[in-house]
Amino acid sequence: MTQKKLLLLFNPRAGRNKSRGPVFDAVSKLSEAGYLISVHETSAPGDATKTVVQEGTEYDLVVAAGGDGTLNEAISGLMQLEKPPLLGYIPQGSTNDFAASLHISAHPVTAAQAIVHNHPRVLDVGQWNQRYFAYVASFGAFTKSSYSAPQAAKNALGHFAYILEGMMDLNTLRPYRVQLTADSERLDGEYLFGAVCNSTSIGGLMKLDPERVVLDDGKFEMLLVPNPKTPIGLQNLIFALLNQHYDSEGLIFRHVSSVRVETKEELPWSLDGEYAPSVPAVDIVNRQGALTMLL
Repeated sequence: MTQKKLLLLFNPRAGRNKSRGPVFDAVSKLSEAGYLISVHETSAPGDATKTVVQEGTEYDLVVAAGGDGTLNEAISGLMQLEKPPLLGYIPQGSTNDFAASLHISAHPVTAAQAIVHNHPRVLDVGQWNQRYFAYVASFGAFTKSSYSAPQAAKNALGHFAYILEGMMDLNTLRPYRVQLTADSERLDGEYLFGAVCNSTSIGGLMKLDPERVVLDDGKFEMLLVPNPKTPIGLQNLIFALLNQHYDSEGLIFRHVSSVRVETKEELPWSLDGEYAPSVPAVDIVNRQGALTMLL
């Protein structure tokens, strides 16, 4: 019987205040399950993606041990392979939004045990022009803070770092005029924030009802926050967001498989919390069932 091969992508910078010991315990658990493990410690942005593209086909399983950014890089590499291996995730970041959606334990050994149990789950993957995202592509308010909040603050405060950074920078809360097509529906307008996601949590800031989020249905959940015309309108929007009333008047919530966003403005984007530069046109497509994850 051929021994199964596992590539572990370990980001030593994710959640810096966390001990490495539990990760090594998780590696031991995977080894006991019969995997021949190669550990690759990432050294720079894009390193994990490059490693998966170059070596991924040699393995039966690729496991990302890091934050959502590390997972994003692993997925971005796997999506470039004709026959990608299985995917596993040992969350080590400060917010781990996608792990929360998938009910993956924040304890490395428990997460490794779930991988060992070998329960495959098919996942949709988002494509943003030529880039990929696991769970969210967002623009506008709080988008910049998701990747500009200091790593030390993220480690200490978790998702509250996003909110804190955003609240300290409210003067940047401004509308963006976009031409937006969701499937065949035109939704042109001015928006403070927009998110196309496949997750129950967005930046630790907004929560979606788990009953409404299916991770392999070929659909994204799209949330748009239009620019309010009055101070009372802004208060109502904030209340609706805080209380997860996404169907309330003023917000736009849809289940869509593709989105096109065009703009003449400088529009900041975030993909799984990582910066994506402004471009005049973005095509977001749901790649249904693109990867299989062990949960």
